[in-house]
Amino acid sequence: MTTRIVTDSTAYLPAEVIERHDIEVVPLHVVVGGRDHVEGRDITAQQVAAALRDYTIVTTSRPTPQVFADTYQRLAHAGATAIVSVHLSSQMSGTVEAARLAAAEAPVPVEVVDSETIGMAMGFAVVAAAESAAGGADVSSVLEVIRARLEPSGVLFYVDTLEHLRRGGRIGAASALLGSALAIKPILAVRGGRIVPVEKVRTSSRAVARIEAMVVEHVAKGGTVADVAVHHLDAAARADQIAAELREMVPGSPKVVVVELGAVVGAHVGPGTVAIAVSPRPGESLPESAPAADGPAGS
Repeated sequence: MTTRIVTDSTAYLPAEVIERHDIEVVPLHVVVGGRDHVEGRDITAQQVAAALRDYTIVTTSRPTPQVFADTYQRLAHAGATAIVSVHLSSQMSGTVEAARLAAAEAPVPVEVVDSETIGMAMGFAVVAAAESAAGGADVSSVLEVIRARLEPSGVLFYVDTLEHLRRGGRIGAASALLGSALAIKPILAVRGGRIVPVEKVRTSSRAVARIEAMVVEHVAKGGTVADVAVHHLDAAARADQIAAELREMVPGSPKVVVVELGAVVGAHVGPGTVAIAVSPRPGESLPESAPAADGPAGS
């Protein structure tokens, strides 16, 4: 039995990781000033950041069911006997719905997973699934691996302004912060597939410091080694600094990767955004010397 793993471009997996694990990526679309672009192919995050700064209208759209149908059929013809398709939260995009419509007509069984998250919080689970499938695991075992990585994962982020989230309709419960947005720097999280406010601080430096502390608490509370990714949009220097600090702060001394946000998520969060994705590894306990914590990230 050959199980192939499919995800979408908002996992923001590095190209070398995609190639190494033979992961199929279906891209979302970005429309800038009325012109359609395919994420990861003909538009960069820097171009989106520039458009947002120029107040150009930027919107995003899901892949069509036909794109998924073509992808599943191609993988089946290449020898796949089953497919597991993992996608960004259905609360943020219709991508999962499009994948499910295509799965119903696919020539091989397709399991579609709503990750209820985004970025490398999803990406780490996708990689774990690909490793499991490559090792010969059946579909049910691959799904267990995915759930085990997604359930304890988390995404915390800081945005320079809530305006881009408001324009894109993704602000959700964080809309309560709009009235005081000029006076505060919000810390947001992805919970239950939605963007929600966590805390309000007065400066960007305090926001970053608080997010770092929450990540440490999250990992220590879980008691297992975690993979960590620092995402950013047009804030490379800040992301590199945060990654360096987390390598020293997080229990278990994980490998912390820096991954730029792509055009789709970038269009909604805006330039200057920094996000940290945490994905604990089940069964890999922290060293006994690792510090304890009182609560999970974002609590």
